Amino acid sequence: MEIAVLGPLELRADGGETVPVAGARLRTLLLLLALDAGRVVSAERLIDGVWADDPPAAAGNALQALVSRLRRAGLAVEAMNGGYRLAIEADRVDAHLFTRLAPVDPSAALELWRGELDFPDVARAEAVRLEQLRDTARRQWLAAEIGTRDTVPELEGLVAAHPLDERLAALLMRALRAGGNPGRALEVFEQVRRSLAETLGADPSAELTELHMSLLRDEPAPARGNLPAEVSSFVGREQEITYLLNEIRTNRLVILLGPGGSGKTRLSVEVGAKVPGEVWRVELAPVTDPAEVPQAVLNTLVPRGQPILDVPGRVPLGETLDRLISAVAGREMLIILDNCEHLIAAAAQVADALLRAAPGVRLLTTSREPLGIPGERLCPVEPLALPPVGAAAAIASGFPAVRLLLDRAAGFTLTEENVEAVVRICRALDGMPLAIELAAARLRTLPVSVLADRLADRFRLLTGGSLLLPRHQTLRAVVDWSWDLIDEPSRRLWRRFALFSGGADADAVERVCDTDLEVLGGLVDKSLMVLGPDGRYRMLETIREYGLEQLALAGETESQRLALAAWLIELAGEADPQLRAADQLVWLRRLAAEHDNLHAAVRAAIEAGDTVTGAALVARLGWYWWLSGHRSEGAVLAAGVSALPPDGVDRDELALVHTYAAINGLEGALPLERVEEEFRRARDTGAHSQAAHPALRMIGPLSVMFDDRNDPEAGFRMTEPLFHDPDPWLRAVAKMMTSQLRLNFGQSPEVAEREMREALAGFRAIGERWGIGFTLSSLGDMAASAGDFAQAVIWQREAIALVSEVGVREDLPQMEVKLAHQLWLAGEAAEARTVLKKAKAAADEINLPEVNASVAYGSATFARMEGDLEEARRSMEAAVRLMRHPAAVPQFRAITMSTQGLVDAASGDLGAARTCHEEAMEAAMSSRDSPVIAVVLVGIADLVLREGNPAKAAFLLGAADAVRGSKDKAVPDVDRITAEARAALGSSAFDEAYTRAATVTAATAAAAADMDV
Repeated sequence: MEIAVLGPLELRADGGETVPVAGARLRTLLLLLALDAGRVVSAERLIDGVWADDPPAAAGNALQALVSRLRRAGLAVEAMNGGYRLAIEADRVDAHLFTRLAPVDPSAALELWRGELDFPDVARAEAVRLEQLRDTARRQWLAAEIGTRDTVPELEGLVAAHPLDERLAALLMRALRAGGNPGRALEVFEQVRRSLAETLGADPSAELTELHMSLLRDEPAPARGNLPAEVSSFVGREQEITYLLNEIRTNRLVILLGPGGSGKTRLSVEVGAKVPGEVWRVELAPVTDPAEVPQAVLNTLVPRGQPILDVPGRVPLGETLDRLISAVAGREMLIILDNCEHLIAAAAQVADALLRAAPGVRLLTTSREPLGIPGERLCPVEPLALPPVGAAAAIASGFPAVRLLLDRAAGFTLTEENVEAVVRICRALDGMPLAIELAAARLRTLPVSVLADRLADRFRLLTGGSLLLPRHQTLRAVVDWSWDLIDEPSRRLWRRFALFSGGADADAVERVCDTDLEVLGGLVDKSLMVLGPDGRYRMLETIREYGLEQLALAGETESQRLALAAWLIELAGEADPQLRAADQLVWLRRLAAEHDNLHAAVRAAIEAGDTVTGAALVARLGWYWWLSGHRSEGAVLAAGVSALPPDGVDRDELALVHTYAAINGLEGALPLERVEEEFRRARDTGAHSQAAHPALRMIGPLSVMFDDRNDPEAGFRMTEPLFHDPDPWLRAVAKMMTSQLRLNFGQSPEVAEREMREALAGFRAIGERWGIGFTLSSLGDMAASAGDFAQAVIWQREAIALVSEVGVREDLPQMEVKLAHQLWLAGEAAEARTVLKKAKAAADEINLPEVNASVAYGSATFARMEGDLEEARRSMEAAVRLMRHPAAVPQFRAITMSTQGLVDAASGDLGAARTCHEEAMEAAMSSRDSPVIAVVLVGIADLVLREGNPAKAAFLLGAADAVRGSKDKAVPDVDRITAEARAALGSSAFDEAYTRAATVTAATAAAAADMDV
């Protein structure tokens, strides 16, 4: 909501439409609360304002009734001790916005004023203050407008209303002279002189008298500045302008800091154009001798007489400063010192002298580093805001970086087809205005997609026109300028730091780059690095690319790659065991801070064919990938190292490479055949029960799941020795794996639950959140299978909270689908839909086949059970398409095709349903996963029931429970199929058919279902 009080009272909704506020008393209450927005207004003041001298008997109750009416209008009015507070941002009330803007942007402030103020008597003082502020703002605005348009009519009206106001008279006289009417200006002086004498018995002020004498001498109006007229629009810095105008008003020395091409000069001109009074810009870029800085400023402010050059016999520097100080004495002005970075000491000397000697002077400077004098206000010029990756055209077009590109690229239109390339360009160029403008010029001759693809060669590609300053004509020239201004230690740090693609903290910089904090701080001061609030140093991508070029020219690329890799290997090695202990979150955050550097180092090792370094990194990062939501990316990196020649690699590290390629590739990042191959290579390379790393001692039992699913005892034989492993984490994992194996092979659910509880206790003892979360989720599944849906929901919620805390993104959507299903079973359908919607959003972001398919399956199951077969069909089409992915494991394919069969059968297409169930059974049998086979048998029971064979349906329900080893009350459709088959057969015949299936096993399930697979 917005409230306008500078004129007739208006309440506006966010869309701009007016909200009615009926009644004078209600409008008065709103006005009084708005004038003190965000502050408590006493009930006594509100009652006085609303009812004046005639309050009602129960004034407090009447006031409360009015407040309730405001709340119904959509306003947040809070009852406080002794009064009420309007909870609204101050800038949403035009009076407060006007007060803030009036000193810094009088033109914008005056646009808010819509008419006469209608304030109650208790707010009369506030009305007077606002009127005075308006008068001051109007004078500042008119003073700035003189010479740019005809301001005489407005000033004549003001002088007529205020005949004794000498400052208004002076403004009118200057406007008349600027308009070519000095004679009329002299008449104005005479009228004011007579009015002062007759009314006050006083003479005109010295300022007005001097203006009068200037007119009599026929002197031209003094210039009020030299700001250039820009030929292009200004884009994307509206908030910065308002901020800087306020900074200039409250600080006498403001420094715009930023690297070359960040838009400092243009921003300074735009800010200067909005400052009332004299504004002079001094361009220091052409000045090469520090001794010439005072003369350059003097020549700008006093462009007459002979220049003083630094040659034999010239005026000494001190005398030049004296003349400069004399030139500004008694004047109020803003001086813009542009491009100070190559003359820092001289610019600082001049600035300090001007500020000390001329109280009316304010300075706005642009530089790549501070001047280093007392009182300077540093204002970094940030890159233009960038759109997120994947932004649609409508969203991207609202970001300043894109707006600038579109504005400068004549004839280019943003569309859904080209927005991806446009976003890539803006992000690759860091939102730097000069680079974006150079890129826009290239769009006249290059397709936008080609330009986006070739920005790796940005220094050759981005060149500009001859009208630019020499150092701005190419992107390379901009950065060359910075390179040339620094010493060799700073250059060495620049090029070496460029290898940190994700930034670094001070310790890493010192160790990897062989530098010290003084050199590091110098690059920050020169805007070549940025120190973030997280304590990490970063470079803009263009600066970093230049540094990489210089690193290659210095012949240090390979040595620095190895130095950075060595530091990262040490860090990751220290972190790895902690990721399986109580300090897991601390070390996950530590590695997350180095994530980009770690992955870049692995990629660099792969590109260099350096298996030793690549393997050392992967061996220490595999579990981080699993826990932190980077399994897909980690699997690809591990597979890349796995494909390198293994010469000279530590055997355990090589085995870990294969292990982590397999584990992280399980959910779709790698084809299933590749996952199985990596498991085998891990086992053959060095994974065994006596290996040093717990992941290698674990890989044997895991590989059994892929190699020998017919022999459950093989998995138990390999896992149970780990119950006594010296590593407590591995002991808990072994219990967890054994429990899962027991369920997979249809063994006792009671034993499996006991082992899972033991695993949970083990993980809790060491504080390992992923293990706690995984075991809780499994226990939730077991509770749901047993029919205890309320307990299942409790455990699943706790599991999700823990896994979210760790950051395991890939597991969350599937856990949320399970929670949604368990909520639905518990009768909480509305909340179940909310959770499922959240799971879908998370799955879309992760975009792994099995994760997306599991959510699509969950959506289809909900829709089918609620009778929405069209929605179920749409969801299943997506799931089936995803399960055709080569990385999909057979369990997911089986469940997906079974659900598709249920949808087809419910729709009446029994032929299509049978085809789906046959494919589901084939996938389930290949998985040898008993619970999955049981789910498929239930689906086939539905089919044969619809085909008119209730006895076969009863038999298949019995087969499902026999294969699973227990009843599963969480499987949809079982109750419905049971009820319909029992009704058709009678209880005795149903029980006989059900019991007859007790000997069916996972191996004989397909035959029992008459499925030829």
